Amino acid sequence: MPALPVEESERRSGPLLDHLARRMRLRSESVLTPLGLRPRHLVALTVLRDSDGISQQGLAGTLQIDGTNVVGLLNDLEAEGLVERRRSPEDRRRHVVILTATGAKRLREAECALAVAEDEVLGALEPAERDTLYDLLRRATSGRPLNCAEAAAEEPDTTC
Repeated sequence: MPALPVEESERRSGPLLDHLARRMRLRSESVLTPLGLRPRHLVALTVLRDSDGISQQGLAGTLQIDGTNVVGLLNDLEAEGLVERRRSPEDRRRHVVILTATGAKRLREAECALAVAEDEVLGALEPAERDTLYDLLRRATSGRPLNCAEAAAEEPDTTC
């Protein structure tokens, strides 16, 4: 199926979102590095805080990463004293991972640093506009993915 022509004047959000995400990612990495964290560490610490302890297998599933990779991730975090692995009282073959007090403190520091980074990246927007952007992004990411073929099938008069 040949691609349908797209008018040059048509506005596309993808490149702008990609550019904004790249700016946010670079700025985030620069504020996390002094804290000894990488984005994947931050995500894991956030999941652990919100779950109040989770099995290694459950963490791997939540993060959607391979079990071997979660072990490496936890090794990094445990070496810094940010998490602790304990044997599950219900099943001694399993480990439960918990956030330590040091990990909770480092996570708070990282969240404050990221708030500053976000203020810098989104500085051109007013607070109400940031709220709107957040709401729109939440709505866009929570919806069912729809590709061009599906959109065309649902709305035959629409071109992608």
